[in-house]
Amino acid sequence: MPRQMKLGVSMIGMGYHVAAWRHPEAPAGGNMELSHYVHVAQTAERGLFDMAFLADGVGIRTYDEPAGAISRLAKNVQFEPLTLLSALAMVTTRIGLVATASTTYNEPYHVARKFASLDHISGGRAGWNVVTSATDMEARNFGRPQAPPVDYRYDRAAEFVDVVQGLWQSWDDDAFVRDKASGVNYRETGLHVLDHKGPHFTVRGPLNVARTPQGQPILVQAGASDAGRELAAATADVVYAAAATFEDARAYYADVKSRMTRYGRAPDELKIMPGLMAVPGVTERQARERYEVLQALVDPLVGLNAIANYLGDLSGYPLDGPVPEPEITRLHSRGRLFADMARRNNYSIRELYLAIAGGNGHHTIIGTPCRIVDEMERWFDGGAADGFNFLPPWLPGGLDDVVDQVVPELQRRGLMRTAYEATTLRANLGAAPACRRFAPRVSTTVSKKGVA
Repeated sequence: MPRQMKLGVSMIGMGYHVAAWRHPEAPAGGNMELSHYVHVAQTAERGLFDMAFLADGVGIRTYDEPAGAISRLAKNVQFEPLTLLSALAMVTTRIGLVATASTTYNEPYHVARKFASLDHISGGRAGWNVVTSATDMEARNFGRPQAPPVDYRYDRAAEFVDVVQGLWQSWDDDAFVRDKASGVNYRETGLHVLDHKGPHFTVRGPLNVARTPQGQPILVQAGASDAGRELAAATADVVYAAAATFEDARAYYADVKSRMTRYGRAPDELKIMPGLMAVPGVTERQARERYEVLQALVDPLVGLNAIANYLGDLSGYPLDGPVPEPEITRLHSRGRLFADMARRNNYSIRELYLAIAGGNGHHTIIGTPCRIVDEMERWFDGGAADGFNFLPPWLPGGLDDVVDQVVPELQRRGLMRTAYEATTLRANLGAAPACRRFAPRVSTTVSKKGVA
């Protein structure tokens, strides 16, 4: 079969645009309504997407800069992701269900058990988005004054993934004989005790959940730093990447894939899926008008807040003046991306926040379905992507537009399936069979600052 794109959708609140909740047709409180997420997940499944992706943080992760900005945002409350995806598993049958769980503020046994349970509940459709929590706001919810240093976080994450994968191998596929006549429930030789002892974790095991329908849930990674790329090359089945340009995407794709051989992995074992905001219309003008509805709703405080999360508070500068050279201290890779974007395009502060109000630094295509698919095909054939994670500007309508207009054009060109191939996320992605992969030790020196 010819190579085809893999597709996901980011189910973030009422949409990815900072003004999504203000769209006239968006449910203003949809981020706390199960029916809203049911609609989104079922629409993605109708569109034959591989997965629905639920990003998460363990706290409100937005600085209130300028003061009063976060009261104008709708992304500060959301369901706990495993709880939500378990509910969505009951109203979907094929689409993968992927959620974030932090390696910084969880324990491996908890994460292994929760995602193994979701994989059973969904019939083999679970995926874990591996993240290291980077914000001080999250740290303060767990007794720390600030986030641990990056080396510490990634070193812990590498061992964390290794332990979780080991726990997922606690039981053989055929361990449970459940023979009522003999009284034997499982073969003793089918149970394996992990007995892990490492610099961050001591975990005996075994996991008290049977081996899952996929063998183990899919691993997703989104790190753009060098340590994040290394972790993805060693362990991930999918990477959710951020790239504003084709050149950036192709460079990232080549770099991460080139690292895989040192872990005994073939490049096609990892699917790299950049985020993509697509706004389709019957005509270019209609598509642009649809997007401008949201752009006109961007409150200046909200726009400045979108920048402050990465470059610091710029409210003391003229909105229509140049973007000052920032001292990037927050979420370094994304901050550098925005600083480079401003310099490359000679943006004012207002122009920069409007440029990132929708895609948050991800690639944005506004136009006819043919134009959108042309660009997707260029990235797909040009070594920049194995598929895409759609970022609807607002939900549910922005996803409805993609499913009704973009998906048929992808199918017409043979770039996308016309029916699901299998019942599990792993099989639909064409990912490698489940096996334990040993994560890299990203740093050999653990900062004492991070062990607080």
